[in-house]
Amino acid sequence: MKTLKIFLAFMAISVATANAQFTSAELQVSGLTCSMCSKATEKSLKTLDFVSSIKPDLNRNIFMITFKKNVPVNFDKLSNKVQSAGFSVNNLKAVFNFNNVKLTNDIFHYAGYSFHLVNAANKLPNGPIAVTFVDKGLAPSSLAKKYHGQKPEVPNTKKVYCVAI
Repeated sequence: MKTLKIFLAFMAISVATANAQFTSAELQVSGLTCSMCSKATEKSLKTLDFVSSIKPDLNRNIFMITFKKNVPVNFDKLSNKVQSAGFSVNNLKAVFNFNNVKLTNDIFHYAGYSFHLVNAANKLPNGPIAVTFVDKGLAPSSLAKKYHGQKPEVPNTKKVYCVAI
């Protein structure tokens, strides 16, 4: 009976952790001048193992990206793919499911990365919420300058991203 209780507790924790993930993103790319540019960028992004689908909006130079469930998203790889196609990320917004996520000093963790909520004031969001990346290279320069210098030191993490709700 004790083993069953431990197993059920472990499964509950696993299910709760699986809910916390990025589900989709809106990626605005600068430098696109034609449909061939857009197609090259889309083709480059589709090679990422965590991308499920991509829908381009040529009028606004935006790619609506859906991520695969339970596959960690790497935003550096996303940016690198855009750059390797010859363009740059102008704006990145991603939907994160905050169910069962702990927020400590306005920081949450996902897939070995840390995310600093620059405007959260220790208020824990709940459910799927869009976050806007405010780091240089993932946001317009005016926005990146506004939040420059707010990145905290977080031990045992791959990288710290600054995001706003």
